[in-house]
Amino acid sequence: MSRRTALEKSEEVEEIKNLVQQHKVIGVAGLQKVRAAQLQELRKKLEDSVCLRVVKNTTIKRAISECKKPQVEKLEEHLSGSNIFLFTNLNPFKLVWLLEKSRVKTTAKAGDIAAHDVIVPAGNTGLPPGPIISQFSAVGLPTRIEAGSVWINRDTMVAKKGDVIPARLAGVLSKLGIKPVEAGLTMKAAYDDGLIILEEQMRLDLEEVRRSIEEAQAFAFNLSLNAVYPLPENVTFFFQTAYYEAYLLALNAGIPTRDTVADLIRRAHAEMLSLSTRLAMNK
Repeated sequence: MSRRTALEKSEEVEEIKNLVQQHKVIGVAGLQKVRAAQLQELRKKLEDSVCLRVVKNTTIKRAISECKKPQVEKLEEHLSGSNIFLFTNLNPFKLVWLLEKSRVKTTAKAGDIAAHDVIVPAGNTGLPPGPIISQFSAVGLPTRIEAGSVWINRDTMVAKKGDVIPARLAGVLSKLGIKPVEAGLTMKAAYDDGLIILEEQMRLDLEEVRRSIEEAQAFAFNLSLNAVYPLPENVTFFFQTAYYEAYLLALNAGIPTRDTVADLIRRAHAEMLSLSTRLAMNK
């Protein structure tokens, strides 16, 4: 190794050390199947809150070994393959959410994983007859020729979510302009102020979290009502209940108030009419 190369490596390690020291969170994401253009776009989107660096795992290991951060050395267990490192002060769960939002749909290559059920819609493909017909048939697409074009007879599912897409199907989908793959960074692990959080632990079902919060709120609200425990959220209900109970009490006791007098008069009028009817029947 030349003196210049050694100096450059030393400077790179020092730069990474500074990034580690300056940020609370260090994320590790795999670079497999991530296109350069997508990475550049992601840098632009996150430049205000996240510093992205592609460096060798050996450089990261050396940098964190020289840092005095609690448990940071445990990040070494997740430094396999080609990685990009994300330095930020964002909550790691928000970081994962931002990465998920930045994922884009793209054409498939052999071996890619379908991000969703892949359905080829019925209709005109705009492609002329020829070898394409046998290619469509090979992946299970029913076709016909009409007005000089190849048509798909009916909506056809050619792959389920999670399926590996073979080369033949990838070629057909590319010709049809169907993009069944989502490309972007996927977090492998994150260091958060002394804690290592794994990918599966950072993935949240926001709808499920929302439902859980709503259920907890409803349970707490009902509990406070049953315990007659006044809170800003239920005090209006208590006032309404107290008013209604006081109103019924005054009405049943025949006590005239501003709120009961009209109902008392109506009830007296109804009783008068009933009495008048009975007297007329007894004559």
